[in-house]
Amino acid sequence: MGQLKRSKLRSGDLLALGFHGLRARPMRAVLSSLGIAIGIAAMIAVIGISTSSQALVKEKLAVLGTNLLTVSAGTDVLGQETELPKDAVANIKRIPGVQHAGSIGTMEGVNIYRNDRIEPSRTGGLTVAVAGGDLLSATGVNLLDGSWFNDATERLPATVLGRTTAERLGIQKAGSIVWLGGQQFTVVGILDSSPLAPELDSIALVGEPVARKLLGYTGIPTRIFERSVEDRVAAVRELLPPTINPQAPNEVKVSRPSDALAAKNTVDQAFTGLLVGVGSIALLVGGIGVANTMVISVLERRSEIGLRRSLGATRRHIRLQFLFEAMLLSALGGAAGTLLGWLVTAIAARSNGWAVAIPPAVLFAGILVTIAVGAIAGVLPAVRAARTAPTAALASA
Repeated sequence: MGQLKRSKLRSGDLLALGFHGLRARPMRAVLSSLGIAIGIAAMIAVIGISTSSQALVKEKLAVLGTNLLTVSAGTDVLGQETELPKDAVANIKRIPGVQHAGSIGTMEGVNIYRNDRIEPSRTGGLTVAVAGGDLLSATGVNLLDGSWFNDATERLPATVLGRTTAERLGIQKAGSIVWLGGQQFTVVGILDSSPLAPELDSIALVGEPVARKLLGYTGIPTRIFERSVEDRVAAVRELLPPTINPQAPNEVKVSRPSDALAAKNTVDQAFTGLLVGVGSIALLVGGIGVANTMVISVLERRSEIGLRRSLGATRRHIRLQFLFEAMLLSALGGAAGTLLGWLVTAIAARSNGWAVAIPPAVLFAGILVTIAVGAIAGVLPAVRAARTAPTAALASA
């Protein structure tokens, strides 16, 4: 008698068996993979929205630079507010490595209105300040319309409005007339917003000569913006307080606006980690659902298992069949969840004006993670199916 050939399970047969198990109960397969899809979609959407937001922050920092420092007056030993010296900007420009230095001097009691018929109490939260030094170059703010001050306009009743100021006054283009400090001023320019100098958004700037002549400006700056060479930022930061106020350098506050953006980015990353944890819980619940589905499937298909065993299928073949079916079920849910997560990210990014920035590795990892979850969830049902005796299975059919 010839020797019996050992039964083999080809890859194509394994794939066909896996899809056959899912097609036999399509509604159950869809509901089981839905938990996996929701979990992985939540994780990918959270990561995608976070990376898109971080990409925007990095892009802004690349354009605006991280070499901008701001200087303001602090408090003395008694806790009283101090003032910056009048010659602070001129002294800052003498520090090696400083490229630009500009200032604003906020004027108390001077307000801006659309016209002279607006009640004085309705200031709209807008302030009037004097632009000094190389303010535009130091802050890197762009103009939406009009032009910046020149030697002529800084001596005339002219103003440059921040973006928010222009919006609240209902002004869209340069050339309009506003009521500033009890007089008519002409709008010569409108500034764009700047993440590094947000205080300029709700401000109306005037030239120093006209401010001294018409508005009683004393020449004391309230905030100074300084931009230096990148490799000199740390050194300049140390030199600013003693240069501005040699007698009391502790009364001068120096900050780096880009640090605030970086800190926000760090907070976003921490929040992203929390949400990814929540998504992981949803993925775990989905894995439990797959395991439950496969256990029920094993119980319902005892006759099929017995028939295959009696026809020569080994325990290993049965184990591989049900393990592969669980992995396939999870993979389909992972593919659907990955697509859903990408769509959610794209919608959120477009609505906020961001570029969609999901690392391709995250998408591949999403599917691989779901396959791993399916493999883990399918181990117990696969082992249980493999241990089913052929005679007992056929007898219960």
